[in-house]
Amino acid sequence: MTTALDTADAIVYDLDGTLLELAVDWDAVADDVVAAYAAHALVPPTGDLWSLLDAAADYGVEAVVGETIAGHERTGASASTLLQLGERLAAGEDDRPAAVCSLNCEDACRIALETHGLEGAIDAVVGRDTVETHKPEPESLLAAVDALGVEPERAVFVGDSESDAVTADRAGVPFVPVAHAFGE
Repeated sequence: MTTALDTADAIVYDLDGTLLELAVDWDAVADDVVAAYAAHALVPPTGDLWSLLDAAADYGVEAVVGETIAGHERTGASASTLLQLGERLAAGEDDRPAAVCSLNCEDACRIALETHGLEGAIDAVVGRDTVETHKPEPESLLAAVDALGVEPERAVFVGDSESDAVTADRAGVPFVPVAHAFGE
């Protein structure tokens, strides 16, 4: 049976949970972001990390919240663990153009790729801070696809979350769960 992954001209990968696992305690990150709000005498609107990030501009703490999250991501990228799909990519098992589209900051993505010797296998990196919006909005995935020089329907997005599936759907890019990619 032929799948979207088999026929795609290019592949865009999610990073964390797909190619590798960042060494990040996301609960600790959320606690630090809540503390960043409090340090500015603000009552956080929620305890959910990504909702706190989305609300940060409205509260005037976008830079400090973004940097708080990015600091944890950069540290976690250096201590990340390569997953099976990342190992296959590092081994050069697929020579199609490839990109990363991640909710992590671009710098952390690049650190993680370099840590595991994957930078040569990836032609473009789009992180949360590369474009104006982030997943599940389609702009980041479309930027990654555009950087690879293919039409959205000729690419495939491989990811590990419902948010990745929603992003792909919104961008008009076929989606393959990492669990189904390359016999994972």
